[in-house]
Order: sequence, then C-alpha cells, then structure tokens
Amino acid sequence: MRDAAPQTIYLKDYTPFGYLIDSVHLTFKLHPTTTRVLSRIAFRPNPDATDKTFFLHGEQLTLISAKIDGAEITPEVTDEGLIANVPDAPFVWEAEVEISPSTNTALEGLYMSNGMYCTQCEAEGFRKITYYPDRPDVMATFDVRIEGDEKVLLSNGNPGASGDGFAEWSDPWKKPAYLFALVAGDLVNHPGQFTTKSGKDVELNIWVRPGDDGKCAFGMQALKDSMKWDEDVYGREYDLDIFNIVAVDDFNMGAMENKGLNIFNSSCVLASQATSTDADFERIEAIIAHEYFHNWTGNRITCRDWFQLCLKEGLTVFRDAQFTADMRSEPVKRIDDVIALRARQFPEDQGPLSHPVRPEEFQEINNFYTATVYEKGAEVIGMLKTLVGDEAYYQALDLYFERHDGDAATIEDWIKVFEDCTGRDLTQFKRWYSQSGTPKVSVREEWQAESGTFTLHFSQSTAPTPGQDVKDPRVIPIALGLLNPNGDETHPTRIFEMMEAEQSLTFTGLGARPIPSILRGFSAPVMLEQDIDNARRAFLLAHDTDEFNRWEAGRDLARDSLINMILKDAAPDPAYLDGLKRVVTDTSLDAAYRALMLAQPTETELAGALAALGETPDPDKIYAATKALSKAKAGILADDLHALYSDNQPQGPYTPDAEGSGKRALANMAMALLGRLGQLDPAKAQFATADNMTQQIAALATLVREGAGTEAVQDFYDQWKSDRLVIDKWFGLQAGMADPDQAAEVAKALTQHADFDMKNPNRFRATLGAFAGNHAGFHHATGAGYKLLADWLIKLDPVNPQTTARMCTAFQTWKRYDSQRQSLIRAELERILATEGLSRDTHEMVTRILG
Repeated sequence: MRDAAPQTIYLKDYTPFGYLIDSVHLTFKLHPTTTRVLSRIAFRPNPDATDKTFFLHGEQLTLISAKIDGAEITPEVTDEGLIANVPDAPFVWEAEVEISPSTNTALEGLYMSNGMYCTQCEAEGFRKITYYPDRPDVMATFDVRIEGDEKVLLSNGNPGASGDGFAEWSDPWKKPAYLFALVAGDLVNHPGQFTTKSGKDVELNIWVRPGDDGKCAFGMQALKDSMKWDEDVYGREYDLDIFNIVAVDDFNMGAMENKGLNIFNSSCVLASQATSTDADFERIEAIIAHEYFHNWTGNRITCRDWFQLCLKEGLTVFRDAQFTADMRSEPVKRIDDVIALRARQFPEDQGPLSHPVRPEEFQEINNFYTATVYEKGAEVIGMLKTLVGDEAYYQALDLYFERHDGDAATIEDWIKVFEDCTGRDLTQFKRWYSQSGTPKVSVREEWQAESGTFTLHFSQSTAPTPGQDVKDPRVIPIALGLLNPNGDETHPTRIFEMMEAEQSLTFTGLGARPIPSILRGFSAPVMLEQDIDNARRAFLLAHDTDEFNRWEAGRDLARDSLINMILKDAAPDPAYLDGLKRVVTDTSLDAAYRALMLAQPTETELAGALAALGETPDPDKIYAATKALSKAKAGILADDLHALYSDNQPQGPYTPDAEGSGKRALANMAMALLGRLGQLDPAKAQFATADNMTQQIAALATLVREGAGTEAVQDFYDQWKSDRLVIDKWFGLQAGMADPDQAAEVAKALTQHADFDMKNPNRFRATLGAFAGNHAGFHHATGAGYKLLADWLIKLDPVNPQTTARMCTAFQTWKRYDSQRQSLIRAELERILATEGLSRDTHEMVTRILG
C-alpha cells in the first residue's frame, strides 16, 4: 500500500528523463508468490535532459541484485524506487527482483486471476514488476522470455523461440512501460486471420479459459471489422504478425491496449446469444474497436506525460464512436453518447471533481481516468472536425501520423498539425483543453416582420470551477437550421462559430417567422438555454429534420413535465404525451430511435436539472414523478402497446445487429409499459420462453419493477449460477431496481450472498455500483445507503484502491441535496478519510469530493 500522504504533480514541472533506452530484455521465472524478474536495459544519457539523476520507479519489489556493466552495485532503495550512481556514457543496467503475483489484490502490475498470470501496467503498474523509469515518454523495444509451467505464455510483439516451459517474444516497435503485457495460463484460443490492404497476413487469437471458447466468435468478427474500418477510414494498417486478445475475470478496467496483446475484462469480450444482451454486444464491439484503434492513437503515438492522457483517449473514443455509428445507426449512437455524457461527465464538470480535459495537476493519475478525459475529450475532437471540415480533418490526421510516429506527443503537437494543414489559429480553441466546466449557451430570438429579418443573439458563460474562477470565451461550433411554420426546412444545417461572449447571427428575406433548430447533432458539449414553450418543443418533436434535435425536443418536454410534476404536483403534460404517441407509432421511423423516444430522463438527470434551477432535489418526489409519468405514457399508448410488442419481435434466428437490436428494444419498452398497466402476462411468457438474454432479462426487470419478480429472480439464478458474467447482471438488477424503502436492505443482503466477492471488480461494481445508481434508494432519508457504501469502500480500499477511489464518485453530487442528506454524506466521507492507512487513490478522491 502506498503512503496516503499527498504529493501533487504539476504539468508545468515536466522535465525529460535523464536517460534514453536503446533496448530492454526481461526474463520472467513465474511462481505464484516468488516470481523472479531479471531485467537487462541499455541506457545512454539524454542530451535534451538537464537532470541526470538516475531514479528508477519500483514498488513492492524485493531487490535481489543490481549491476552496472556487469559490476555489482548497492543502490539507494526506497518504497518508491531506487537511485544509483551511473556513468556519463552508455551503460547496461541489470537487476533481479522478486514479486508475489498471487497476493497482488490491487490488480496493478503482475497479478493472478483464477490461476492465470496477467498484467495491468497503465498508468503506473510496471513499477510493481521491476525497477524502471515508469513514465510514458521513455520508450524502448522489448524482448521478453517467459519461463513457466503454464500451457500458454504470451507477451507483446511477435513470437520468437519457444519450447517446453518457455516462450520468447520480441516487440520491434518502441513503447513505454505502461504498454507492456504478459499473460500465462492454461488457456484455449479462438483463432482467426486478417489480410491487410497491403497483402500481409495477420494471425488473430482470442484466448480464454476452457469453457469460454464458445463466446468468442462475435469478438473475433468485431476485431476484423475494426481492422478493416481503420484501413478504410484512417488508412491505418496493423503492423505486427500476430494480434492477441486475452479475457481476464479480475480486471479494474474494461480493457487495455497493450501492443499486440490486448487484455480484456471478460465482460468486454465474451458474448453469446444466451448470456449477453444487445447492449453487451454493442459495447463489446465498441471496446474491441477502441483498443484496436489505440494501436496507432496511443501506441505508435503515445502521450508525453499523463497530463496528455486525453490525447490518446479522447481521440480513440471519438474514433470508436465513428466506428459504431458506421456499423449501426448514426443518430441512435449520437443520442446514446449524449445521454451518457450528461449522466457522467456533466455532473463531474459541475461538481468538486471538475477538471480540464488536460489537467494541470494531480496526486494520483488513476483518479483521472474520467468521463472528462474520455468522453469530453472525444467531444473536443468532434468539434475540431466540425470546425475544419472532413477533408482537412483527415489530412491533419495523416500529417499527425507521419510527423509523430514513434513519439510521445502533447496536445500542442496535436493542435499544430491542424494549424499547419488549415492555416487556422487554434489558440482560442485550446481553451477546451485547459478550462474546466460546462459552458452555458443562451439564445434570444428577434423577429422583424416588416423586413423579414430574423436574428439569433447568443451568449456564452461558464460557472467557476475548483481552481478556475474566471473563464474566457471558447470557440463553440453551433450547428443550426431554420424551419418554416409548416414544418419545411427553409435553411439547412450550417455551422455558426461562436467565439465571443456575445455574438449574433442574422437571416434576411424570410416570408414568415422561422422556428430555429439549434445545436443540431449536439455539435458542442454545452448546456443550451432557450426561452421556448412546450408548443415549440412539440412542433420540433413533430417536424425537426435533425434526428438528434427531434429526440431532444421530446426529452425536453418530458423533463419539463417531470419538473412541473415534482415542484407543482402538476399532471403529466398532454402535449408531451400526444407528441410521443405520434412519434412512437410512426412505423417509418427506426425502431431503436422510437425506443429511445420512449425512454424518459433518469432520476439522477432530474436531480441535476432541479439543482440547475436552484431547487433542492427531493429523491422521493423524483421517484414518484418518474413512476407517474411512466404510467401516463402507458395509458396514452394503451391501445398501441400490444401491437408495438408483437410487431417488433424480430423474425428468424437471433442476430445482434442494429435492426434486430432496435426491434427488441422497442418491444421490451412496450412490454415494460404493459407492466405499468398491470398486464404482466407478456413479461411472464417472455421470461419463460426467451432464447436470448436481451429478452429474458428485460422480462425479469419488468417483473421485478412491478413487485412480481420473487420467483423469477430465483429461477434466473438457478439457471445461470454457473455463469459468472450473467450472475453479475443478477446482482446488478436487484440492487439497481429495488424499491427505495428496501434498497439498502436488498443491497446489504446481496453483499452477504455466497457469490458476492469484493475482490472481483465486476461483482463489486455490479452490486454496490448498481445500488449507488438506485437514486431514491441510495439517497434514502435514513442515510442507510450512504453508510452501506462507505462501509464497503473502507473494506475494499486495502485490497483494491483503484476500484475504491472510482466508486467514491457516487458521492460527488452530495452538495445538491438537502442539509440533512448533506450532513449524512459528509459524515461518511469524513469516516472514510479518517481510516488508518487509507490509500493515496482514495484519499485524493474523498478530499476533492469534500472540497
């Protein structure tokens, strides 16, 4: 465990490491508790560095020996690394260390998962393997020898010599230590093959535990699709002879892009019709694409330091979103991404954890793998592409790959290729990387009937965030169009570049006052403030030609109706219900799109909307209102629900493609609304007969929501108790859907179940994470939910600090609630902070949340 004493690291203090590395050779002699790691590293002085201190990171290592040019030395060893005196000339460093993979419960470095050796080195896990300059700007080629009794011995790069009890691997491409990977275990492979556009044959493998090999076919096809897409769209070919994916049960993240050896959380690669939902299939497809795309945007070009994390992650998230949009439905993907952004990133941006896309300081880098870095980072890439246009965007990317291949780059390097390609000055645009918070864009309309002139007056502002009281105007690309009163589009989509705090846009020669459609496609991650009534929203819901804004109009109507129900005890808005009925029953629209229309704002989203209005959210009233609106939707659609349900049952064999997934989504929405009317026969029948997990678990959710799921919950467990990933769903469904008054008791009982294992991040997140997402249950006035989560975070922190710290974000919006709830949450946060031996990860996170 690292000392919790905080040490802040600043971007402004960056200096290059004093030595360059020409080559690395590692030998692993595997043993569960006494693995020996022998390193031989060729160093030479870095002419660009002024500090020649020879410091190598190292944590939880037992140093057996150290040599320089073959001579034994005795370095100064601390808990964080070692310092040695070295020649002012090229030299060879050799060290032998001992580590204990089986007791490494933090799942960083080399550890064991169900008898399999595996690694996770991003961000700073390699220092738990051997002494090394564990920073992303130190890059080298790696040769690795693995000695062990396991059937399969894998590392990065191309395979070399192998035999009884050993295997050698060589990675010809320079990489930083965080991209190192090793896997050893009794695994089986699902093989594949891909031929690049230049005619090179690449061997593909997905390695899994015996028994899981029947769940690899979809992942293999997703990998091939990703490789083909990256060639077609970005011109990027794969550059090794082999590409391996390994599924690991115990993994803190979703997956890791290690060069040529991607390590995946099992939940993010294993898929089958019987055990995976449509959402699982889409998520797996996207994550496999994401990690593969990192081969160029993250591996061939990495980041100079961890402050530049968004350089690889934001860009790669943007690329995987493009991929999913091409493989499935572009408008549905865009809507899904915005829902996720508002649910995860907007609260982060507006609370105590707010930070820029490129932070300027941190204490623990693991705490900055955030929605701001990833999702908002991707939005920034999208805005840049919008501003320069598609052609210039891809020209700039080609220059980026050409100029920085093999580099550890910065945001400045990234921006420079766009400036060089377009001639634009992007200095102001860089504020998206340096300023935290979500900008608010306000719009005021002005109509002059006599001259047919219509003007939109825009203003932008960003509220103060921790450490940043004053915000400068940003470049905001606002996609907008104009509609005639009859619904026809009079001015198609154009991009208005807002660069000032206040700016106007005028249209002339209009015959009638138009209806503007603003921020089409959600062209910038901002909060749009318009003084428009529900009649205008209903018009846009019926007529807007932009699929995103049409959905947004419906979402705004729903949110406005719910807020009035919460604050004024109003009835559900008839305009919303009528507009919803027209859209949902319009068979010309995509089924997935209609299913999204039926979904309503989440309770957490409503709490944020109320707080933005200066109101104190009441979780109980929010819960009651969402339930009432759901029943009202069921009522207005009562005559249509059976047809929506039956007409959208996909015909033929199950396929997880966009069409089949969309139909199942709409049918399951109809089934859930029938449940709201007390009609549970469709759900009971579907649960009993479903041949796929999407329909089975949707039916179970409907029964549980309506209080009729006790028997089905037990039947589901009995059917799937031997499948660990399905049982994660079982835990999550119960914790996430429990009645608010019983939610804490349900979650507590689940943590006492024989199958609960806090050491497995998937099971912990499925249970406690789902419970924290049960808004009214977690925020129950008794504070029982707060205490339960805090109890488990205190228990988990000594075992897995990284997962603990990330789960602390459940408390990040605590200041929006009433004084009693704030007092209860503060007490739990202070109790966590007072825990003896608290990890640095959790200490920083709780301190920031407390503010």
